[in-house]
Amino acid sequence: MDSAVRQHRDRLPSVAIPCGDTSLWSVLKQVIGKELSKITMPIQFNEPLSFLQRLTEFMEYSYLLNKASEATDPAERMQYVASFAVSGLASNWLRLGKPFNPLLGETYQDERQDFRIISEQVSHHPPISAFHAESPAFRFYGDINPKIKFWGKSVEIQPKGIFTVELPKWNETYTWSNVSCYVHNIIVGKLWMEQYGTMEIINHSNGYRCELNFKPAGWYCRDLHRVEGFVLDSSKARRLFLYGKWTDFMKSTDIKSYDEYSTSSSNRGLKSESSKESVTHTPRKMLAKLNSLTIGSFKHSADEANGSDDGHCPPEPPDGEIPKSSSTISLEIPNSTTLWIADPRPSYSAEYYNFTLFAMASNELPPPETGIKICPTDSRFRPDIRLMEEGQIEPAAQEKTRLEEKQRDARKARRNRKEKEEKARWFKPSVHPLTKQECWFYSGGFWETKEYQAINIF
Repeated sequence: MDSAVRQHRDRLPSVAIPCGDTSLWSVLKQVIGKELSKITMPIQFNEPLSFLQRLTEFMEYSYLLNKASEATDPAERMQYVASFAVSGLASNWLRLGKPFNPLLGETYQDERQDFRIISEQVSHHPPISAFHAESPAFRFYGDINPKIKFWGKSVEIQPKGIFTVELPKWNETYTWSNVSCYVHNIIVGKLWMEQYGTMEIINHSNGYRCELNFKPAGWYCRDLHRVEGFVLDSSKARRLFLYGKWTDFMKSTDIKSYDEYSTSSSNRGLKSESSKESVTHTPRKMLAKLNSLTIGSFKHSADEANGSDDGHCPPEPPDGEIPKSSSTISLEIPNSTTLWIADPRPSYSAEYYNFTLFAMASNELPPPETGIKICPTDSRFRPDIRLMEEGQIEPAAQEKTRLEEKQRDARKARRNRKEKEEKARWFKPSVHPLTKQECWFYSGGFWETKEYQAINIF
């Protein structure tokens, strides 16, 4: 890892490329209800980063895992791990550009003062990206097989896969899966997104768990971005209440303060749990109705479709409208502790694909004086991404097509030789010992390699 903090760039070489006259609806209307990972999208709808680089943005608030390792109380450790899980989604807000699909064998590495991470595209069909981050205080690893579907008015991104955090100091292992992301107003209006669903973080070492509910916006807009849930101990007793917005912050409070606040008559209109509203406003009858919807109802009417494989989906607001977050009604429970606050984006972020400062630096090559060696399969060497961030859209599109054709030709040649798909170099598949699901695990050796073999994938 870097021994010194170096200055990273704070903007891209060129501002974002306008999409022109091509609309997202014109591209997607032929694939309603289908899985989009195999659909080639025009480069205008991309952002100049690989999905492997987007994965690395989960590490932007890695200090939360350091805090978890330092905490002596298991409930406190859980609250920081849960906040880290939420913080990894914050950079998604306003990022409506699609990252480039990684090529089989493509890698991305990053070395910061307090962690290092390696990721690799380990499978092409289905597309699976695996990563492994480590520091003296923690290990964070997992894989994602993104499922993308178009439901008529919305695009749904299901991040299939398991994330794992290990805290060696406490011999603890935590796992969770991310919630789905929905992009609305595909046909008419301005695009906007929300994260929706339930995220369950499990500490497999002591039985603690945290269930976080990502609220849907729907027709009732006061819950936009809101997240809330409880930390439960091994006997299922409530230890802490966590709340906030996945775009902005997370806080925690003790159960006594939560109970007193939720039953108080002076809590700015917030009702008790036994009333028709939850602590963050969503009417319970409405949530029950939404949770009863099944995917079958959407298959019968594509024009009204917006769903997911598990049968749970957020409702659509009126056509073209964007819910407004009730930032003036700020939920603030007495005796709360602020766990995480998102770093503000630069004022010019909208000119650069709504990137955070962390994302701005993702595609820069380290200066020679750092002595950092980059593997030749690294995303930063992709010519299509490099050209796009420089504002050269037509050459970028040509390079994107060339790389896709090169990958197809290589796959065809392997089939003709009756060879199996190339094995991943830095990861191997195995069954997760705790979740019993198949996952990809780092096999070691990347950081110790002095001379990376020049694999020609670009």
